[in-house]
Amino acid sequence: MRLDRHILLAGILALAGCVNAAPPGTPPPDKMPKVSKADQATDAARIHTELGQHYMQEGDLQTAQAKLQRALQFDPNYAPAHTVIAVLYQRIGDMPNAELHYRRAQELQPTNGGANNNLGAFLCKVGRPAEADAYFRKALNDPFYQTPEFAWINAGMCKAQTNDFSGAEADFRKALTLNPQSSDALFQLANTLYLNNDALHARAFLQRFDALGQATPVALKLGHDIESRLGNSEAASNYTKRLQSKFPDSEQAHAFDATAKP
Repeated sequence: MRLDRHILLAGILALAGCVNAAPPGTPPPDKMPKVSKADQATDAARIHTELGQHYMQEGDLQTAQAKLQRALQFDPNYAPAHTVIAVLYQRIGDMPNAELHYRRAQELQPTNGGANNNLGAFLCKVGRPAEADAYFRKALNDPFYQTPEFAWINAGMCKAQTNDFSGAEADFRKALTLNPQSSDALFQLANTLYLNNDALHARAFLQRFDALGQATPVALKLGHDIESRLGNSEAASNYTKRLQSKFPDSEQAHAFDATAKP
C-alpha cells in the first residue's frame, strides 16, 4: 500500500547554537509582528513531528513516539502529527492506536486526498476492503491531490485481495493513465492479469516494469511464473538466474534452490 506522507522531510533544523545578528532592515523587537499562542503551539507541534519522523527513519521508535506525543500535546489538531504517529503505531503492530490516529487525521482534513488515501490503505491492510474503498473515492475527489495514482493503486490492490480482478485491473489502468511510469501500477497490473489467467498481457506489463530497472525478488519470480505458463522455458530460466544472482538471500531464491535439490 502506498501512503502519502504529509511531512516526510529528510533534514531537521538545528534547534540550538549561536545567535546571529539580524539582517539589515529587520524591524526592532518592539515592532515585530506578534505571534499568537496558537501559532506558537502549531510551530512547536511541527518541529516535534519532524523530529519524531527523523527518529523513525533512524530506527529509534521509542524516542520517535515520545516526540510525536509531545507534538500532539502542543497541538492536538495538528494533522501531520496524527499521520506520522499512526504510521509508527502500525509499524509496531498497535493497530487500534494506528486506526485512531489515521481517523483523526482524516477528520481534521476530511476532503484531503492524502489523509483519505492513508486511512483507506490502513483499512485495506486490516481486512476491511469495502470500508477502505469509500476513502479511496474521497481521496480521488480532491482536486488538489498531487498523487491520485496512489489511491487508484491502493484501490486496485484492495479489490485484488477479494479476487475482484476485473475491478483491480481497471483501477491499475487508471493509475497508469495518470503516471505511465508507475512501477507499482505496472507490477500490480502484471500480477493481477497473471492471477486472472491472462499471462500474455501480464508479460507485456511486467516487461514495462522490468525496463524501469527496479527488479525485485517478487517481480522476478512473477516473470518466471508468467513465462512458465506461456511455455517459454528459456525465458523462465533467465528470470530464475537473475533472481538467484541478484537476490540470493531472498525467500523466492531459496524456494527455487529447494526445488532444485534432489
